[in-house]
Amino acid sequence: MARNENLWQIIKFTLFSASAGIIQVASFAVLETVFHLPYWPSYLTSLILSVLWNFTFNRRYTFCSDANVPRAMALVAVFYVIFTPLSTWGGDALTKAGWNDFLVLALTMILNFVLEYLYQRFVVYRGMIDTNDVARRAGEQKK
Repeated sequence: MARNENLWQIIKFTLFSASAGIIQVASFAVLETVFHLPYWPSYLTSLILSVLWNFTFNRRYTFCSDANVPRAMALVAVFYVIFTPLSTWGGDALTKAGWNDFLVLALTMILNFVLEYLYQRFVVYRGMIDTNDVARRAGEQKK
């Protein structure tokens, strides 16, 4: 993959992650401020919503992959089986220690962004990048 293509992939991942971040922050804010839920159920619900959004768009447009959806989702689930309990426990501990809930959320989202990109790029879609119809059409336009 050429350097410009890698950069464009990172930019797309960042933009889709930002949109997922908006979903996560908005749903977190509603759950905390409107429904007055504690940190961990607010965080967990908002994380799940953002993961579903992010997976859908990054698979199709960032990695342009036709990788098997159940397999790709299972691999993403493995990431979150590890990340979610650790980040939920860590975030809950930090907020109970007096850290601001939204600061903890922001730090957790940044960590998630970096780790998820690396995991999806080098594990989930390894060998399956630029294999879907979006990539084929882009390749035909270059010719």
